Amino acid sequence: MTLEELFTLKGRIALVTGGSRGVGRAIATGFIAAGAKVYVTGRKAVDCETTAAELGPNCFPLPGDVSTVAGIAALAESFRALESKLDILVNNAATAWAAKFTEFPESGWDRTVDLCMKSPFFMTQAMHPSLKAAASGARPAKVINITSTDATALDYLEVYSYHAAKAGLAHLTRRMAAELAKDNIVVTALSPGHFPSGMNRSATKHEDLVASIIPAGRVGMPDDAAGGAIFLASRAGDYVLGSTLAVDGGFAWARLPPSHLDRIERIDPQAPRDTSRTP
Repeated sequence: MTLEELFTLKGRIALVTGGSRGVGRAIATGFIAAGAKVYVTGRKAVDCETTAAELGPNCFPLPGDVSTVAGIAALAESFRALESKLDILVNNAATAWAAKFTEFPESGWDRTVDLCMKSPFFMTQAMHPSLKAAASGARPAKVINITSTDATALDYLEVYSYHAAKAGLAHLTRRMAAELAKDNIVVTALSPGHFPSGMNRSATKHEDLVASIIPAGRVGMPDDAAGGAIFLASRAGDYVLGSTLAVDGGFAWARLPPSHLDRIERIDPQAPRDTSRTP
């Protein structure tokens, strides 16, 4: 097998929710570069149309609201009117709500959990017939759920429902993978870290400061998200089921906690560095 055969998406059809901007747009861009035909969906038709026009002839707008089951059903019906199968579904649409613990509203909780955890389940359910139509043992269909480092690492912002929803989605990915494997549908998750976007205003407005707490020393770039998604969507990722791939520069899994030795050294530069407990 050649390298191109391992990573190509030629001949495949993909649908990316929340695909008009941010990480979703980056993934759509990467899929198109790898040869796929991509539908981008979002609530704002003009954003979908603008993105499709900018990404070229293999990108198509498919506006829809995936925050409700009714909206998902309508989107699935619109897709089936255009295509007989779906090779790749990326459940990327998301939102977050930040508020103090004592003031966190039910509306903010429900809105976040519905879009970040409920939507990927019912979107996959609605697209299941189209995914099955594309799937085979030789070339499985793919579902990629977009989680977040907030599923595994705490954020200084009080985004309680976002933490819960993204952590839940990571576990839901494993359960869906176990169920859908029999249909030759491979379910995985991609966990982006700090990427400049409308949702991650800190990485957008304070890039250098955010980069300083990331082991890789920088925030994420569109190619980083695209590369991880292409791996999972292509032949290269066929044997990866239920896993969550962290694309975060080491933020979740390779970041050391603040060192007490560093704090001591700042206070007393002459402090000994030997921390041995041996008498």
